[in-house]
Amino acid sequence: MVAGLFAQPAEYKLTPEEYVEKYKEDAVKEMLLHGVPASITLAQGMLESGNGNSALAVYANNHFGIKCHAEWTGSTYIQDDDESNECFRKYNSVLESYSDHSAFLISRERYDFLFDLQVSDYKGWAQGLKAAGYATDPFYANRLIEIIERHSLNELDKMSMVPVSKKDDPKKISHSPKVSSKSSLSVKLNNERKFVIAREGDTYVKIAKEMELSAKSLYKYNDRGMDDVLRKGDIVYIQPKKKRAQSEKVHVSKTGETMHSISQKYAIRLKFLYKWNKMEPGTVIKPGQKIKLRK
Repeated sequence: MVAGLFAQPAEYKLTPEEYVEKYKEDAVKEMLLHGVPASITLAQGMLESGNGNSALAVYANNHFGIKCHAEWTGSTYIQDDDESNECFRKYNSVLESYSDHSAFLISRERYDFLFDLQVSDYKGWAQGLKAAGYATDPFYANRLIEIIERHSLNELDKMSMVPVSKKDDPKKISHSPKVSSKSSLSVKLNNERKFVIAREGDTYVKIAKEMELSAKSLYKYNDRGMDDVLRKGDIVYIQPKKKRAQSEKVHVSKTGETMHSISQKYAIRLKFLYKWNKMEPGTVIKPGQKIKLRK
């Protein structure tokens, strides 16, 4: 992508330091909501947009060079890239561009493995983005790492850490402050993944709105489809679940449990739960069956 390589508009140019100061809160917010390291978001934004000075950034608020693609129904901005007159997404604000950047990574399966990395592993994320084909530049990962280290952006990633006392149960601990000040939902932590508990009358769309997420993201995070209905007491993850359990190795299934309910209990993505147990998706389990929670 690297939109910053395009001709720059004549307006005042932001310095790298000004860019970081101006957008670091948005990057941290996206990290807390979606699990993308703030250092990576900022470094990509700086590289792709020429520190927010590219024509695409100034006139379309697009800081990541994301093209329209078939699913895009919003405003567009036409600009030459690999080919002439290519279609790029146009946003109402820079924050909207940051949010769509997170959604872009989450919605494409080729980036799934990145969310199994620690948020602090900016080198792994940078190398993974290049390996997954985010950009054609052979030095893309090195450029991101250089930007992160030059401006100490990895210090922002430490804000993703939630302090947990050894005496606390990580499945019950509350996270404060809440992800969104507009929400009355209490955010909790399980397997280092943030979740809320559904209330009477809640829907995925309602919770998504309160948490300032897209409903599409919530469905994906919780391995659910648009036809699935929430019940009071259901766990709703507000960031992607992990690939495996943190400490537990095996779960003995109880009456009424399903592979999905176990995946929610331990914050493990359903497809990996099936994979660790060599099961086909949709397999019905029996009470007393041992379910592996990691490779």
